[in-house]
Amino acid sequence: MMSRFTYSVPDMTCDHCKMRIAKAMEAAGLKDYVISVEEKTVSVEAPDGETPKKIMADAGYEATLRS
Repeated sequence: MMSRFTYSVPDMTCDHCKMRIAKAMEAAGLKDYVISVEEKTVSVEAPDGETPKKIMADAGYEATLRS
């Protein structure tokens, strides 16, 4: 079952960052996501909270799950 998770991504500063994260999500098969450079957040539908966090870490962005 998929759930929606929202992460704070303080190192995301521009559209290039947004594109890198989007490409990483797509490559991992996660298609339902919203990336906000202005708010420095990523909201994604995923099977668990660790998967998107690892995907972003592998892309070079530290993400913190918001409660």
